Amino acid sequence: MHSELLRFVTSGSVDDGKSTLIGRLLVDTQGVYEDQLHAAKTFNERKGGKGVDLSLLTDGLQAEREQGITIDVAYRYFSTQKRKFIIADTPGHEQYTRNMVTGASTAEVSIVLIDARKGLLIQSRRHTCIAHLLGIRHVIAAVNKMDLVNYDPTIYEEIRVAFENYAQQLGIPFVYCIPLSALEGDMVVHRGEKMAWYQGNTLLEALENVPLAVENHQAPFRFPVQIVNRPPQTEKQDFRGYMGKIESGEIRVGDPVTVLPRNLTTQVKEIVTFDSSLNHAVAPQSVTITLEKEIDISRGDMLVSGALPTVTTQIQARLCWFDLVALEAGKKYWVKHTTQTVKAIVSAIDSKLDIHTLEHEMSAESLQTNDIGTITLKLQKPLVIDSYEKNRYTGSFILIDMDTNNTVAGGMILN
Repeated sequence: MHSELLRFVTSGSVDDGKSTLIGRLLVDTQGVYEDQLHAAKTFNERKGGKGVDLSLLTDGLQAEREQGITIDVAYRYFSTQKRKFIIADTPGHEQYTRNMVTGASTAEVSIVLIDARKGLLIQSRRHTCIAHLLGIRHVIAAVNKMDLVNYDPTIYEEIRVAFENYAQQLGIPFVYCIPLSALEGDMVVHRGEKMAWYQGNTLLEALENVPLAVENHQAPFRFPVQIVNRPPQTEKQDFRGYMGKIESGEIRVGDPVTVLPRNLTTQVKEIVTFDSSLNHAVAPQSVTITLEKEIDISRGDMLVSGALPTVTTQIQARLCWFDLVALEAGKKYWVKHTTQTVKAIVSAIDSKLDIHTLEHEMSAESLQTNDIGTITLKLQKPLVIDSYEKNRYTGSFILIDMDTNNTVAGGMILN
């Protein structure tokens, strides 16, 4: 029985071999069905290739296969005797940085692929920086395509030093560097015979031994209300339940809770699922909660316990800006936070991060596509927030353009 689950994300610059690496992991851990292998082999041979193109095991969209790049986030699953794994294979192209943020937002480990022939590129730095901003504490630099540099240890060593220096500047606490060849399979699942000079873990060994994060149910209880449930049935005329997903923490019948932003307290009367009643529920379960007191609660309100979050109409946050139209002070957007959507205005662009030097430009007038910066938002009505450092779920949000309804940025709350 597999008792541990690890989510990890692969990222890096385009053509660094992310999809091939995942294909290798899936094949060498027997995580691929025979019909999938046959389909990948047939498609590759139809294009004039020979054998199985491992990248086709993850590049599922027709557009991706035609262009030979990853566009969307592809999720894949495999397991070993020690752990189960969920992989998010994210795009390398700069214009798909938003997809990388999506894939990394729930990951505990980030694998940044680096082409041994090219070294540390700007997109490698950007993805490493984003992983750090998203709170990922374990980052693995997978120095790929070692077969194309004759498995030269000096090339690996130069890249290792450069990456570790950059990660240290960012403040990433746990950094691992592994030389490998995804195409040939060396140092991915099996050690191979070409890099005897490297005595560290294979990639799979590193993934199997990374310490898992503290379970989310040990954090303070946070329950954003999605729906107020008032069934029309005659026998349940007095039933009022609050439906939603427990984003963090745990709750029991009889526990005291505070309803924010109204700041009213009561106790949990019932915890109900589709087909049963529970005495105890934990994140990330979706449940219906009833309360002892009748309180005016609506979508976007939050039931909380433990250390209380902040109720505020102003937030300072780090942003990853995605849109082709620049962000400028004074613009208005929708802020989508948990189950609440409110109008907001950018009152200030506090700084912009230079991903090369990691210095903060304090006089920035705008954020361009893929820029990372710090801004201050003034909200039309209060939000119930935690800092992203304390809680990923109540400390994050997206910005939505009011005219196009496009998602233009992902934000991590600082206050």
